Formats: sequence, C-alpha cells, structure tokens
Amino acid sequence: MSGDAHQENTEGAAAAHEGGHGDGHDHGHGHSPFLAHHFDSLQQQFEAGKLGMWLFLATEVLLFGGLFCFYTVYKANHPDLFEWGHHFLDKRWGATNTMVLLFSSLTMAMAVREAQLGRKNRILFYLIVTFLCGMGFMGIKYIEYSKKFHEGLYPGKAFSYATVDGAEAERKKIEEESLMSLVDTSLPEAKAVTIKPKAKTAREKGPAVAPGGLAIEKPKLTEGEHPDDPNELFIDPSHLPPVERPENAHVFFSIYFCLTGLHGIHVLVGMGVMVWLMVLVMKNKVGSEFFTPVDLGGLYWHLVDLIWIYLFPLLYLVE
Repeated sequence: MSGDAHQENTEGAAAAHEGGHGDGHDHGHGHSPFLAHHFDSLQQQFEAGKLGMWLFLATEVLLFGGLFCFYTVYKANHPDLFEWGHHFLDKRWGATNTMVLLFSSLTMAMAVREAQLGRKNRILFYLIVTFLCGMGFMGIKYIEYSKKFHEGLYPGKAFSYATVDGAEAERKKIEEESLMSLVDTSLPEAKAVTIKPKAKTAREKGPAVAPGGLAIEKPKLTEGEHPDDPNELFIDPSHLPPVERPENAHVFFSIYFCLTGLHGIHVLVGMGVMVWLMVLVMKNKVGSEFFTPVDLGGLYWHLVDLIWIYLFPLLYLVE
C-alpha cells in the first residue's frame, strides 16, 4: 500500500510539474497574437525592440554630429560666408516650422499614451495630426526651396546667383544706355555735353538696397521680364545682403541644402511611419497589450524634431 501511494504521489507531482510548465510556455508563445516566436514574453520583445531603436538613433546622432562638426569648423574659418548667406533665409518660416515640429512632438507623445490605454480612435486622431504637421513642415520647406531655386541659389556648381547679384549692374547699364541715346556722337563736342537724365517712369521706379546697405533707385522689372529680351528670365531681388558677397558664396547653400535636405528626408520617412502605424491601428494590431510600434515610432519622430531645433538657430539665426 505504501508503494502504491508513493507511486501515485510521484505521478501526480510529475503531472503538476508538466502542467505548470505547459501553462507558462503557452502563455509566452501561444496566448498572445502579438508575440513573435523567438521571444519568451511581450516584455522581452518590447525591451529588445526599444534597445534596437536606441542603437539606430545613436547612428543617426553620429551622422548629424559629423555634419554639425563640419559646420562648426567651416563657420569658424569663414564667418563672413555665413553672415552673408543667412540674409537669404526667412526667419519667420524657420520659426514657424520649429513650432510645427514641437507641436507634432506633443501629438506623437499623446498617441503613445493613447496606445498604452488601448483607445483606438484617439490613437488614430493623434497620428493623423502628427502626419499633418509633417506635411505642413514639408510644405514650408517647399516654399523656401522654390524661392532659392528661382533666384539661382543652388548648391555646388549649379550656383547661379550672378543673375541676382548683377541686378545693380543691370540698372547702371540701363541708365548708361539711356544717356547715350540722347547724345549725338557725330558731333565733336558730344563728349563734353552734359545731358540731364530723362525722368523715370512709374514703371521704372522702385526702392532697392545696394550691397553697401544704401537706398538706391532702380528699375522695377516684373518676374520673367528682361530689358533686352522679353523671353529671357531676369530676377529682380527684393533686397540684397548689406554685406559684400564672399567668393565662396555657393558653399553656404551647399551646407544649407545638405543639412535641411537630409533632415527633410527623415521627416518624409517619419510621415511614412505614421501611415504604417495608422494601418496597424485600423487592423487592431496595436492596443494596450502591444503598443511597441507606436512607442518606437514616437522615439524616431522626437529625434527628427530635436535635430531641427539645432538646425534652426545654426542656419537662420547667425550672428
């Protein structure tokens, strides 16, 4: 009897052990549809994903950190270049974009919070607002880029600011041609005759700022119009920088387009991430039990915002 009882107790203990192990295994691998097969628990999966995201963000910091170092060294050696170039950057647009991204960081943080609480509709709302903020940011960059391309402020060898910088020379050329047209060069004394310049018409009048910062009068040319060839594009800038143009002026815009362009690509990637997250939410693949994608997407978006916070003063607020 004692042997039979011992055997029954042993078999019961073994069954209990197997049952407990089986429950734990099923809880880790079979009960949650969000758990990948190579993780033991959702917590482990979350921590692994977050560590991977932080490692990726570290590489992003190294990338932009190298560009910031290049900016610092070049600015220290050529301060006149940045003093001249920043006059072409609109601080109002830059400040607006800064506020847009800061607000988008708030909405992204709210999306993460709502994902932790499992509120599907609110997650979608905040993700959509964040996406729209990204669209607003890129829209403003489009306006800024279009103006610079129109004025010939391209990066590298494509730089053709001579069409804008030569506006003052073009004005003087027009005045000289106007004076010479009033002089009869067939007369010997023609060179000694002083001719009063003809009065400027209302179309030709218009205030401007010379490179030295003094107010001057120059012809007012509409966009797309040239005094010699109506079909040739001629740009009449609204203002010229109050400092002399440096020889390596194109380098500033190479740096500007490199930094802001690379950041803009990251914004576009972030907008794509927002769309992907919205699809996951609508398919009920994100909730209070599993919000890792939203959390990691928020980390990436916050880095994009942080980089712009450095770019704005470095490029737009040069002293």
